[in-house]
Amino acid sequence: MNGAELVAALGLELKYEPVPADQVVAGAPQTGYATVDASDAGEIGVWEMTVGAMRDTEVSEVFVVLAGSATVEFVDPPHPPLQLVPGSVVKLDAGMQTVWTVHEPLRKIFIER
Repeated sequence: MNGAELVAALGLELKYEPVPADQVVAGAPQTGYATVDASDAGEIGVWEMTVGAMRDTEVSEVFVVLAGSATVEFVDPPHPPLQLVPGSVVKLDAGMQTVWTVHEPLRKIFIER
């Protein structure tokens, strides 16, 4: 982004790819994302996952859920599960092992550091 620029994050068209088979826990989830801005300080973008469940290893990020619902379970380190709904703000540390179960397509805006 340069100067003043508006991004309509809810309507942003994303290119989807199937989740790699070794990460799929249930269903046939797909993910898509678009970078909004990137610099040496990190990346800002929009990410979406379709209904299903997948394993992931997290990066250091803060995100805000824009639409959908999901449960994030923590495998390592153990932590109570998170119930994500629009308006949820979450901070994740790099290296956390998680399982994302998406109940309604989940769209978030993220800031990676």
